[in-house]
Amino acid sequence: MSITRSNERSRGPSVSPPSRLRGRAAELTGRGRECGVLDRLIGAVRAGESRALVVHGEPGVGKSALLEYLAGRAAGCRVLRVSGVQSEMELAFAGLHQLCGPLLGRLDALPGPQQKALRTAFGISEGPAPDRFLVGLAVLGLLAEVAGERPVLCVADDAQWLDRASAQALGFVARRLQAEPVGLVVTTREPCEDFAGLPELVIEGLHDAEARTLLGSVIRGPLDERVQERIVAETRGNPLALLELPRGLTPAELAGGFGLPHAPALPGRIEDSFRRRDEALPAETRRLLVIAAAEPTGDPLLVWQAAGRLGIGVGSAAPAAKAGLVELGTRVRFTHPLARSAVYRAASPGDLHDAHRALAAVTDPAVDPDRRAWHRAQATPGPSEDVAAELERSAGRAQRRGGLAAAAAFLERAAELTPEPARRSERALAAAQAKCQAGAPDAALRLLGAAAAGPLSELQQARADVLRSQIAFASSRPSAAAPLLLKAARRLEPLDAKLARETYAEAFAAAMYAGRRARGTGVLEVAQATRAAKRAGVFPKSPRAADLLLDGRGLLITHGPRAATPALKRAIAAFRGDSLPAEEGLRWLWLACHAAVDLWDDDGAFALCARYVQLAREAGALTVLPLALTFDAGIHVLAGEFAAAQRLGDEAREVSAAIASPDVSISRLLLAAWQGRPAPASALVESSDLDAAARGEGRWAGEGRYATAVLYNGLGRYELALAAAQQASTYPEEPTSGWALYELIEAATRAGKPEDAARALGQLAETTGASGTDWALGIQARSAALLSRNDAEGLYREAIERLRRTRIRAELARAHLLYGEWLRREGRRLDARTQLRTAHEMLAAMGAGGFAERAARELAATGETARQRTVSAIDQLTPQEARIAALARDGASNQEIATQLFVSRKTVEYHLHKVFAKLKISTRGDLAGTLARD
Repeated sequence: MSITRSNERSRGPSVSPPSRLRGRAAELTGRGRECGVLDRLIGAVRAGESRALVVHGEPGVGKSALLEYLAGRAAGCRVLRVSGVQSEMELAFAGLHQLCGPLLGRLDALPGPQQKALRTAFGISEGPAPDRFLVGLAVLGLLAEVAGERPVLCVADDAQWLDRASAQALGFVARRLQAEPVGLVVTTREPCEDFAGLPELVIEGLHDAEARTLLGSVIRGPLDERVQERIVAETRGNPLALLELPRGLTPAELAGGFGLPHAPALPGRIEDSFRRRDEALPAETRRLLVIAAAEPTGDPLLVWQAAGRLGIGVGSAAPAAKAGLVELGTRVRFTHPLARSAVYRAASPGDLHDAHRALAAVTDPAVDPDRRAWHRAQATPGPSEDVAAELERSAGRAQRRGGLAAAAAFLERAAELTPEPARRSERALAAAQAKCQAGAPDAALRLLGAAAAGPLSELQQARADVLRSQIAFASSRPSAAAPLLLKAARRLEPLDAKLARETYAEAFAAAMYAGRRARGTGVLEVAQATRAAKRAGVFPKSPRAADLLLDGRGLLITHGPRAATPALKRAIAAFRGDSLPAEEGLRWLWLACHAAVDLWDDDGAFALCARYVQLAREAGALTVLPLALTFDAGIHVLAGEFAAAQRLGDEAREVSAAIASPDVSISRLLLAAWQGRPAPASALVESSDLDAAARGEGRWAGEGRYATAVLYNGLGRYELALAAAQQASTYPEEPTSGWALYELIEAATRAGKPEDAARALGQLAETTGASGTDWALGIQARSAALLSRNDAEGLYREAIERLRRTRIRAELARAHLLYGEWLRREGRRLDARTQLRTAHEMLAAMGAGGFAERAARELAATGETARQRTVSAIDQLTPQEARIAALARDGASNQEIATQLFVSRKTVEYHLHKVFAKLKISTRGDLAGTLARD
C-alpha cells in the first residue's frame, strides 16, 4: 500500500500527541442528538422540573464526555458529582457519601429519622442499621432542600462500579423525583437493575463519516483508505478506540494494515492501548501509577505519602502526565477508567502488594478504618489472622451502617485469609448469610460450599440449612424451601429453641406461598411438625406474639377452626398490644393479618393492617411497605372503601417501582372484579398467574380465581362464577378460600345446583361457627338464606343486622341486594324496592359497578328507576393528589405527608397547589368541607 504524499513517504502517518481537553471535544464529534437530549434535560431542570436519565453504552463510547458537556451547560445550577471506582465497590455508601459530602452541613433541615439514617450510613454517628431506602429518602430530602435555593444537577459516572447500597439509594431518588428542580444523570456500561424503569439514552458508535473525521484528528499525514476503513469497521465507531488504538502503532503498521486475527474484544483492546503507554514509562513512574490506581478516592496527599514510603520521588509524575494517562493535581484522575484498570492489571503481584501496604500505612485508622483494612487485605499474600480479624470488624461496621454487600465482601476476604479451618468456615458462613441478605444468592451458595469444606458445629450446620432454604425461597422456589426449612427447624430444636420456632414460622410462610404448587411438603406437614415441637417443649412458657401465632396456625391446620380459635385470638391480641417489638411486628404481622381474616375478625384485621403499615412507615422499611399496603388495601375493598383501597394499592405499586421490586399488590385485581370490569380483571388475573408461576407461588392463583368469582357473580354470569369459586376453594389453606365458599354458594344456587351450594355451606359453617363474630355469622346467615325454604327472610334480616355492626360494608350491601331479589321473586315489590334501593345506593357509591347494575336491573323490574350517582370532588383528583389531600385534610403537615409518602416536601406543596386549583378552594381548612371522609 502506498502513501500518496511524497513528503510523508519516508515516515508514513503518525499519531498526534495526547491531549485530554482535545480528546474530550473530539469524543463529542457526531453527538448532536445526544447533546440535544442533555440540553433539554438541563433546560427543564432550570425551569423547575425534575428529570432523571440513565446513559449507557460500551466503554469508550463517550459517556463521560457527554457528562462533561452537560456539566458545562449547567450554568446557574449546583453540580454534584460521583464517579464509581471498581476498588471502592465494597465500601457501603461510599459513592453516596462522595455525592452528598458538600451538603452535609444541611442535614439539620431533614426530619429526625432521615437525619439519623444518613448519619449512620455515612459513619458520622452510631445507630441501628438504617433501611437503605430510608437513606435514599434522606438524600432526596437533602437534594430538595438545596434545590430550594438553585437547581441541582447530580451526575454519576461509571455507576456499574458504585457500591450496591449507593446505587440502590440513587435509583430510589431518581424514581421519587417529582416536583423538585433536580436532575440526576447516571452513566453505566449495561442496563442495571438498580436503575431499571428510568428514562434511558443509549450511546452507540459513531457513523462511518463521523468516525473517519475523528480518526483524522489523531493521525497526522495521509492514511491508506483501505486501512482507514478497517480501523473504522473494527472500532465500530467507538470514539475512545478511534483516539487511543492508533497510539503505539508504528507507521508501517498503520500503512500496512490494522489489527490481527483473533484480536481481543474492543474494551480489552482499548485497555491494551493504555497498557502499552504504561509499559513505555520509567519503572519508578509505573510504580507511582500503581499506587494511584490502588487508591480509589483520588486523594493526592495519600498517593504522595504512600509513594514517599516506597522512595518514589515527585519527578516521577511528569512522564505519566505527558503520556496522557493521569492528572496529578488537586485530585488524582486517570484519563479513563480503562487506563486505571490497565495500570492495575499490568502491575506485578509484588508491586500491588507494595502499593496497598504503603496505602494502608498512610490511611488513618481512626478516620478511615475500613479502607485501611481493605488495603491491608490486598497487601497480604497469605493467611493472616490479624488482618482477617480487622476485616471482620470492618464487616460489623458495614452491617451497622446497612451495607450488607460491603459486609459480605469483608467477611469473604476475611475467610480467605483465616489460617484456622474452623474459624475459616465460621467466617465463610457469615459471609454467605450477608451475601444472601444483599441479594447475591449464587455467591452465597458458593460461600456455603466453602464453609461446608471445613468443620462446622451442629448449630452452624443447621444455620447453613436455613440459609440454603432462604436462598431457595428468594430464588422463586418456595416449594423447595419448605422441606429445607422443616429439616433445619427440627435440627435446631435441641440447639436453639428460639431459632427453631422462627424457622418453623418461615417454613409455614414458604408452604403458604407455594400453595397449590407445593410438592411434598405443604402447610399440613409443617403444622404437624410444629405441633410435635410444642409437645417436645420447644415453645416457651411465656410465649411471644410470634410464638402464639405459630401455635395457633399449627392448630388451625391440624385440628380445625374450633380448636385453633382461642389460640389465634390470643395471638391477635398480642400483636395488637403496646408491648409488641417493632422488629417482630415487621417480620410477622403479615401472618397475623391472615389470622384475623381466618377468624373473620374485622376489627382485628383493620387494626393489624393499619399497624403493619404504620410500623413499615416509621421504620422506613420500604421493602416491607408494599406488602403491608396490599393487606390494608384488601381489607378496605371488603369495607367498600374502594377509593382508599385504590390509593393504598397505587402507593404499594409506586413504592415497589421506586425500589425496583416486583409488584406484589393485587388490589387492582380485586377492585376490577368488584367494579365489574371483565376485560381488565381478566388481564390482571392472567398477569398475576404468570408472575406467580415465575416466582413459584401458588397462593395467588387462588386469589385470582376468587376475584373472578366475585366479578361474574356481580355480572350475573353464575356458571362462570361457580367454576372460578370451585377452583378457588379447592385449597382451604389459601387465604381467600373461605371467601370463595360464599361466592360458590351464591353462584351455585343461582345456577340451579343446590347440592354444590349445600356442601359449600357445610364447609363454611365450620369456620364461621367457630369464629362467632358478626362478620362470620352474618355471612353464614346470608349464605344459608340462599338455600332456605322456610326461614329465608329471617336469615336475610339476621345477616343484615349482623353485617351492619361490622366494617364489611361491601358484603352488607350484597346482603341487601340478595334480600331484595328474594322479595321481588316472592312478589313483594314494595318491600323489594326498599332493599334494592339501599343496595344500589351503597354499591354505586362504593363503585361496585357490576353489583350496582344488577341491583338497578332488579329495581327496574319492580317499576322503579335507580338514581344516577353524582361525581364526588375526590373523583377529580389523581391518586397521588387524593392521598395528599386526604392527609392534609386530616391535619398532617407537609413534612409529615412527605415522610409518609416517601416524597419530598416540595412535591407535596406542588400537588396541594393542584388540588386547591381543581377543587376551587384556597386553604387547607376548606378540604374538610369539600372531601368526604373515607
